[in-house]
Amino acid sequence: MLQIHFIDMLHVLDNYNFILHDDVANVTAVVDPSEEDGVLAALGARGLKLDAILTTHHHWDHTTGVAPLAKMTGCKVVGNAADAARIPSLNKPVHAGSVYHFGEYDWQVIDVSAHTMGHVIYYCAQEHIAFTGDSIFAMGCGRLFEGSAQQLYDSLQAIMALPDATQLYCGHEYTVANAKFALSVEPDNEAVKKRLAWAEAQRAAGQPTLPTTVALEKATNPFVRTHSATIREILQMADASDVAVCAELRKRKDAF
Repeated sequence: MLQIHFIDMLHVLDNYNFILHDDVANVTAVVDPSEEDGVLAALGARGLKLDAILTTHHHWDHTTGVAPLAKMTGCKVVGNAADAARIPSLNKPVHAGSVYHFGEYDWQVIDVSAHTMGHVIYYCAQEHIAFTGDSIFAMGCGRLFEGSAQQLYDSLQAIMALPDATQLYCGHEYTVANAKFALSVEPDNEAVKKRLAWAEAQRAAGQPTLPTTVALEKATNPFVRTHSATIREILQMADASDVAVCAELRKRKDAF
């Protein structure tokens, strides 16, 4: 059985880190450690030994804990070989399109370059789980720092091609803010209205709003709803390409 535990790193940039523990193989990994102390505390509270770190991309709020943890534990550091120069202490390079075997589970490494070049996600078909870093958020997506609008659109479509039931573990708690933006560009979307109310209640109770699912994002995430007549009308882009609509949504979200 694969267990997944949240590590609250909201003091960084509203980050979440995640512990993966395979009960059968008795191995443990952490995804995108923002800093080492919180990870060590979470592992210690559960009596777990760190065997691997999975990195999605190089940004500091996802990697500051990598080198200290690798030094202290001798664990494997997994990351995209194409971005090896920017992943600290990388000693287990993987390639987009390959499979990383960890314990009893296989994790497909999928390129989602856009937020950064070389950004990858890890998808486990056995459990219908994906760790998505900053490529997609609940009702949002990562800022376009390095890639093109076409790459952003293609990366989001690659994630949406996963089975609808796939649980997406995103790197940040941005759901409430993203829902408010989603409503600004699709105010007639009842699913977004319900999700905003739910997300606000979750946060008021100190609970996370993740994971999300592919199906839920298809219904509520404007960045994968570029076909929406309402969104196109509000953007005044009725006849524009999906890529152009996605780019304009990203531009407006940056200023929202």
